[in-house]
Amino acid sequence: MSVVSEAEIRDIVAAVLAELSPQAVPPEPRAPTSRPLPQQQEPKQRAAASTGGEVNIEVSDPTVPEERHRIGVENPANASGLANLAASTSARLAVGRAGPRPRTSAVLLFGADHAVTQDAIFGDVPTALLEKFGLFTAQTRVTSQGEFLLRPDLGRMLNDDAKKLVTERCVKKPQVQIVVGDGLSAAAVTNNLPQIYPVIEQGIRGAGLTLGTPFFVRYCRVGVMNEINDIVQADVIALLIGERPGLGVADALSVYSGWRPTAGKTDANRDVICMITQNGGTNPLEAGAFVVEHVKNVIAHQASGVELRMAESANR
Repeated sequence: MSVVSEAEIRDIVAAVLAELSPQAVPPEPRAPTSRPLPQQQEPKQRAAASTGGEVNIEVSDPTVPEERHRIGVENPANASGLANLAASTSARLAVGRAGPRPRTSAVLLFGADHAVTQDAIFGDVPTALLEKFGLFTAQTRVTSQGEFLLRPDLGRMLNDDAKKLVTERCVKKPQVQIVVGDGLSAAAVTNNLPQIYPVIEQGIRGAGLTLGTPFFVRYCRVGVMNEINDIVQADVIALLIGERPGLGVADALSVYSGWRPTAGKTDANRDVICMITQNGGTNPLEAGAFVVEHVKNVIAHQASGVELRMAESANR
């Protein structure tokens, strides 16, 4: 059995490349040369040598609407049906594949959307925005963002300084107490508060209801409304809080409310208006008006959550 030398292998490879590309470089001579090994060449030089010219690594922005909604499946059996399906949802459909893997554009879009969610979770609500609406800041027992993610229970309790601050600064026994919390998306508060807050405040006052002293809670979880109301003793608590961000929508706001929340009350005793955002959800202006109507309904029935549903059913 004959053994093919390294030089002969190199000649064979060069001949094949010459047939595949008319611009291929002629075979290297068999005699040893002083040319550098491939790993010793500069990256740009290696890339250019492999393609026979200058390399263009620019890619289009995957987050612009036309790229985000581009159909990536090649030669679909039902092109119009696939396009209609993809247009009916914000889910990542019809992204296509490059062999067994996602396309580069799909990977880049996923990474960009994931980065937005990280910014929303680990961001802070601007102090200027809180000052604009006269919101002082109270903090839960959470001491860091990492602890906030790992210990939801601490986010449901005010720390000692916050309890003292709320006791000193808040009006007691109002009909409605508005609280704003960062929750899992500071971006939700930053982007939606300027539109929704004035609508709620003016609507509550216009309905002839008394309004407590609004404030902001940092590292906030929904259950903190129980502990807050043990101090302010309002008829209704309305908590505006950032939702858990999703890939593509990271600024959705929720408004949780409850009739006289106190220790021991659970989600069964609360109502929620969710997905308040201008990015595919309920417009914050419209949501604000709906919150006001809901608060009036809670006060009229003196109930919330499951009890409110039962009271409404009984009156039909």
